[in-house]
Order: sequence, then structure tokens, then C-alpha cells
Amino acid sequence: MEKTVLNLTVYFEEPFWYGFFERDDSEGYAICKHVFGAEPRDVEIYELLQKHFKRLSFGKVPDRLEAEAVKKINPKRMQRAVRSQTKDKGIGTKAQQAIKKLQEEQKSLHRKANRIRLEEEKEQQFLMRREKRKEKHKGH
Repeated sequence: MEKTVLNLTVYFEEPFWYGFFERDDSEGYAICKHVFGAEPRDVEIYELLQKHFKRLSFGKVPDRLEAEAVKKINPKRMQRAVRSQTKDKGIGTKAQQAIKKLQEEQKSLHRKANRIRLEEEKEQQFLMRREKRKEKHKGH
């Protein structure tokens, strides 16, 4: 019985969406990169696998880069991993990311300044208490 494992990783690299196919079978480990263009829908990926899979040109990987043996992964663990990979991470545009970064920097600067101010106030209160104690001991 021949066993074939096929992995597809879809990722965005300016300006296109790419699919990275990995095939591990009796012939060995082979890879292929496919350009989707716009963000692919599930239907488009399914159609690619059904109708145009034979057109994909897989390249053999040299022996030193041979893939490790595929380990069985618990289905729930795999589901969590997929969910964390596909989860929306942050806001989208570069401008929004720059604004968010600026806000974070401002927040950290504000926290530092606030911490320094509180330490100075505590020091001032300590000095006032010490002066008050000295006045009480003078015997006026």
C-alpha cells in the first residue's frame, strides 16, 4: 500500500498569494510553489487539486534536505495549531500598524514618566516626615 502525504501552505507575499505544496511519497520528498494572485477561496483550492494537480511541477529535494518522518499529531492539537495560524493577528494596513506602534511607545513613555513622578512624590513625603520628626525632637 503506497502512502502519499500532501501539505499545502497558503501565504501572502507582497503582492500575491502563494501556495506551497509539499509531497512525500514512495518517490521521496518534493516541493512546488504555485501563484494564486488574489486571495484564494476554498473552492479555488479544491478545483486546483481536482483538475490541475497534474500540471504542478514538483521538484525533488536533495538528500541533505530530505524531510523528517511525518509524526502523527493529535487531531485536537492540530486543530488548535491551525486556528492559531489562521487567527487574525492585529490590524491590517501599514499606517494602522504604525499608529498602533506609536501608541504603544507613547504608553510606555507615559508609564515611565508616571513612575518617576510617583517615586519623587514618595521621596518628598519621606523628607517631610523626617523634617517633622526633627521638629518634634527639638523641644520647642
